[in-house]
Amino acid sequence: MEQIAETHSIEPHARPAGLRGVAADLSSDQRAFKNVSWGKAMMWIFLLSDTFIFGCFLLAYMTARMSTLVAWPNPSEVFALTIGGQEIPLILIAIMTFVLISSSGTMAMAVNFGYRRDRRKTAVLMLATAALGATFVGMQAFEWTKLISEGVRPWANPWGAAQFGSSFFMITGFHGTHVSIGVVFLLIMARKVWRGDFHTERRGFFTSRKGNYEIVEIMGLYWHFVDLVWVFIFAFFYLW
Repeated sequence: MEQIAETHSIEPHARPAGLRGVAADLSSDQRAFKNVSWGKAMMWIFLLSDTFIFGCFLLAYMTARMSTLVAWPNPSEVFALTIGGQEIPLILIAIMTFVLISSSGTMAMAVNFGYRRDRRKTAVLMLATAALGATFVGMQAFEWTKLISEGVRPWANPWGAAQFGSSFFMITGFHGTHVSIGVVFLLIMARKVWRGDFHTERRGFFTSRKGNYEIVEIMGLYWHFVDLVWVFIFAFFYLW
């Protein structure tokens, strides 16, 4: 009988070594993601992938700037505005940065009031964030129009290295698209918050459980990410 028992006993599988072992541990853990909502987890995964994309764009920009043999345009001259007959360097970019950073503050307050279940203040602050974001996009459109009228193109520019135009339109355009998408979603969610969809559990897109304002926090994660990316763009593209 002992021989039969030994013959039919099941030996435990050895733990895989290296990265496979780490993956096996995470996949077998039933508690790792149990306290994280699906919406938050998906937003963090999206932001991580977006970080890689923006990182690649900025690395490509730095590589192009350091490898070109043609003089790179001076940002203080290219992005200067003439006000009262005097050229002021980077004044528009400074205002754009202030507006976008301010929108991060209103978004943080919206998340705070959302978890207090104060739907009116939450909606107003989300609308204020959307207004600041739209103002930023409008100023960016003015910046594009000014540079295009001065002869900047993706393949050339009148101030030196041809890579400047392609880098500028690619990086700022991709970021501006993110801000524009964020503004649209902020308006949609502000409307839903204002009319009380999260209190009445009204059916529709992006409506969570009754009384749960988590979607406001998820929007906040996206918006803060967009603001943080602009800080890097501002530092590498306009100050360098």
